Amino acid sequence: MTSDDLLAAGGGAPDLLARHKAVMPSWMPIYYAEPIEIVSGSGRRVTDAAGRTYLDFFGGVLTNMLGYDIAEVREAVERQLRTGVSHTSTLYLIRQQVELAEKIARVSGIEDARVFFTNSGTEANEAALLMATTIRRSNQVLAVRNSYHGRSYAAIGITGHRSWSSSSLNPLQVAWLHSGDRLRGLLARLDEADHIEAAVEDLREVLATQTAGDVACLIAEPIQGVGGFVHAPDGLFAGLKKVLDEYGILLISDEVQTGWGRTGEHFWGYQAHGVTPDLLTFAKGIGNGFALGGVVGRADVINAIQAISFSTFGGNPISTAAGNAVLDYVLDHDLQANAQRVGAILRDGLREAAENHPIVAEVRGKGLMLAVEFVRPGTLEPDAAVTTRVFEECKARGLLVGKGGLYGNALRMGPPLTLTEDEAREGLAILVDSIAAAAA
Repeated sequence: MTSDDLLAAGGGAPDLLARHKAVMPSWMPIYYAEPIEIVSGSGRRVTDAAGRTYLDFFGGVLTNMLGYDIAEVREAVERQLRTGVSHTSTLYLIRQQVELAEKIARVSGIEDARVFFTNSGTEANEAALLMATTIRRSNQVLAVRNSYHGRSYAAIGITGHRSWSSSSLNPLQVAWLHSGDRLRGLLARLDEADHIEAAVEDLREVLATQTAGDVACLIAEPIQGVGGFVHAPDGLFAGLKKVLDEYGILLISDEVQTGWGRTGEHFWGYQAHGVTPDLLTFAKGIGNGFALGGVVGRADVINAIQAISFSTFGGNPISTAAGNAVLDYVLDHDLQANAQRVGAILRDGLREAAENHPIVAEVRGKGLMLAVEFVRPGTLEPDAAVTTRVFEECKARGLLVGKGGLYGNALRMGPPLTLTEDEAREGLAILVDSIAAAAA
């Protein structure tokens, strides 16, 4: 059968699911008891192959940051395509790449910044680790429990989340710090000031007992993505960095999910802590669906790589054309402020509803990066089954959300930053009804 025959064969979702299972790895998850194929989108809504439309509160895992069919992005990509040049490699000057790097360097908050483009957050974190370990001449790394940094060999090695750690083999020597979980763990019962103090003391003890001293870096997410949008008290990074600076240890802020104004309070997640990282990694939203990621950091750190290196497709003319349009749109429309305003509608509404449902342990997050954690009533025992019920109820009512958390019991929401107040209230009503239905 030719490729044309396969396309002509078509088929509905069950047929496509069978074909998917026949050729795709078994470890690639697919959402929903009855998976859907998304065939079109506009604004904050997508339509599946059966013609059903959904309000999208997950945005391709926080990637379709502006939503769907955004004219400015489409036109920027079409202009580049009309030149006939979709790829040249970084062996040649790429105007779109240079222009985007200039913009990212300006908004990064890092002085004398340099930018290296990749295709994804995984590659960005891998590159940042290479830079940090090279300049420090050490393979020792500090990472955080409940974290997720990607699917490559080293990124898996610094992922503190068993569900995503497919191998115990690791090119790095990793020592683990406590997460910012406010429900469980040794630091959960402390107030914010005591939490920070205890975390700093823990860092000193980890350095004294689990390392040889010459640690390369600490890599941390300001808000843990796959970990269920768990985050430590604001100011923790500053407390940790005082200790890191004593040893010359670099700080890498993984902003793959928290960047570009999503938290509402700040443009980058690290800014809530009153500290500037040495390296910052980004991806997901900046391409609005086009493959684009990278590292921005101090020139002396990024330039520490001695060998020749480049990314074949990273920062190609098509993806950076999209990236320029996305970043311009975010800034011109002040989407950070929108994330703060619209996110508050969701957060406050969910917290009010949670008071009536003991299956909800916590509503957490910032801006348009929110999570609801579900437990067995009267306990902190994670309830992944009820989470799945809420997840399916949302879909049945026309809302797409995500899942996550260390125990698979957190509902994750990362809507496009263009979400309107009316859409936020519409989605909130569906969420409240779905929680009530699952609880019943």
